[in-house]
Amino acid sequence: MMKLVSVADAAANENNLTGEEFVRIGEMAKKYGVTLRTLRFYEDKGLLNPKREGATRLYTRRDRARLKLILLGRKVGFSLRDVKQMIDLYDPSGTNAKQLRLTIDKSEKQLGRLQKQRQLLDEAIDELSNHMSAVRQLLAERTAVQASAAG
Repeated sequence: MMKLVSVADAAANENNLTGEEFVRIGEMAKKYGVTLRTLRFYEDKGLLNPKREGATRLYTRRDRARLKLILLGRKVGFSLRDVKQMIDLYDPSGTNAKQLRLTIDKSEKQLGRLQKQRQLLDEAIDELSNHMSAVRQLLAERTAVQASAAG
């Protein structure tokens, strides 16, 4: 999960530049393949904090980096709560050792859960494949009996 920190580091450093680019909610949704509702939900949960210009949401580079981290976290099965805990510990001026330790701890636990799910899926696939073979065999036998009775 080192990628998580490096993306956040880069985004934080970019935010210190002048002339920051803002992206509207529609562009943000399209670019990252999410719905407007999803972006508003992440905002409600405190994961994103777009600037407001009237009713218009304007997303910063920091928001875009955070959204990338949220989507990566969700892709590997982290809860939004876990993602928020990891992202919120980021400190652009610190060592981020606490963030890194938490990320490793949560990642190890999630990897264990995913490996268990893989094992269960492999078992289910084997059982289904065996069952399908038995059904095909039964169908072939019954089709052969029916053909010989008709002939």
